[in-house]
Amino acid sequence: MSRNGGKLRLAVFKFSSCSGCQDELINLGEDLLSIIEKVEIAYFLEASSRIDPGPYDVALIEGSIPTPHEMEVVKSIRRNSKIVIPIGTCAVHGGPQSLRNWMDHGDVVRQVYPRPEWINSLDKTTPISEHIKVDYQVSGCPVNRLQLLSVLKQVLVGKRPYHRLESLCQECKRRGNVCVMVSRGTPCLGPIMVEGCGALCPSYARGCYGCFGPMIDPKPEALARGFEEIGLPREEVILKLRNFSSWSEPLRRFLERYERG
Repeated sequence: MSRNGGKLRLAVFKFSSCSGCQDELINLGEDLLSIIEKVEIAYFLEASSRIDPGPYDVALIEGSIPTPHEMEVVKSIRRNSKIVIPIGTCAVHGGPQSLRNWMDHGDVVRQVYPRPEWINSLDKTTPISEHIKVDYQVSGCPVNRLQLLSVLKQVLVGKRPYHRLESLCQECKRRGNVCVMVSRGTPCLGPIMVEGCGALCPSYARGCYGCFGPMIDPKPEALARGFEEIGLPREEVILKLRNFSSWSEPLRRFLERYERG
């Protein structure tokens, strides 16, 4: 890797998103200082007005891609960076803004904007990996700051980053939570969603609504049957599964079949 005085050059970019994942990076506070001797922050507009050109050793990217301009910018970042890591569910799975993908693009533009002819957007809002090759990904809405710190530390020492990708149900078990679907009949996406939030919603007797995205091989068809068995009509099942990460490949593929029903 190209280093400046022994430091890795880090850049943090934002596309269409709420900035929450960048804020989590800033919120690391003293933990972030633990790696600052090994990292030079070359570009991070959320935290600094400093703008240094690439090349960069590591680029973190928040947000999804809804416009032709952003599509070209993200390709430029890829050319200029050794390692590219999308962070947050918008960057990894498309995020809430990808919900428009289930609707007609022209209808959405006409309903939202008073002058739709001024809007230059893509038909779909898509994750970073649909436009460029990515090296690792860390999902979450917002991203889990400790998972993000762990990934950065592993990159610093030249390791391939790893963090657990078990289902949220495993976090509930570790916390001793009673299953809200079994005990209350509350629809919960936990069985198909990846851990990372600490089972926050089920810990307050609420069903998970999928902000960390699907786990590996999520089996949404089995969960849909479970929802139907507790009394949800098909339309409600579809709405439950159309969430932060419904444009991810496994959920999108299932929903396209299920809606044809």
